[in-house]
Amino acid sequence: MLYLVEHFYSVQGEGKYTGVPSLFFRFGGCNLKCEGFGCTEVAPDGSEILGCDTVYAVDRRSFGELWQEIEELQTLIWIMNGYRLPPHVDVVLTGGEPLIYANEPVFVEFIDYLIGHGHRVTFETNATISPDFKRFPFYKEATYALSVKLSNSGEPIEKRLKFDAITAIISEAKECFFKFTVDEPSLISHIESEIDEIIAIHPYTPVYCMPLGGDKAHIEANCEAVIEFCKRRGFIYSDRLHIRIWDQNHGV
Repeated sequence: MLYLVEHFYSVQGEGKYTGVPSLFFRFGGCNLKCEGFGCTEVAPDGSEILGCDTVYAVDRRSFGELWQEIEELQTLIWIMNGYRLPPHVDVVLTGGEPLIYANEPVFVEFIDYLIGHGHRVTFETNATISPDFKRFPFYKEATYALSVKLSNSGEPIEKRLKFDAITAIISEAKECFFKFTVDEPSLISHIESEIDEIIAIHPYTPVYCMPLGGDKAHIEANCEAVIEFCKRRGFIYSDRLHIRIWDQNHGV
């Protein structure tokens, strides 16, 4: 079953498309539910599943009134049409890990429909799973925001870092970029070496960084350090926080 947690129209965008109005679809699903790592979450039907990716994953308590079970493509098309947006609006697919649905029939039909109708599709992915590019070649036409998790996420390295998946996506996709979430304490200690290890796989892939934080004050406390880090390394600073504030206040 394909679970849609929420959908919204936003100027957040992704990567170099930040600031470009996009239609977001946030899907429920865990990062690597097939592997588990000992953690469990309650699925919408009340059963326990393994391997939840935390924040926007399978926690129905946070999104109960928005949670939708998607059984056919037409439901997603109706949602899109309800926004009355330009015919080729950018579409961002996000969630715990949207690519866990990469082989699901309805999800496959949706991606094929979007790309076939001229939409620029961006996956915000943890880069721990790669689509089947040979079976579904239209996945090559999408953009991939490789939001690879670092040690400051608190997750075990075997869960958050899959070099084979990163290599497969970068090798096959038309466009992709790394996106790291960093904070001042981790920059002082160890996080830069982790980033170097990851980007060394494909050194010509663009790198975006955004400040870590659970709330506005925490994020803003890390902004200056992250900006200086980006200047020093030649990375691109991604100011998603203030764009989100701008968006939530309807441009104010």
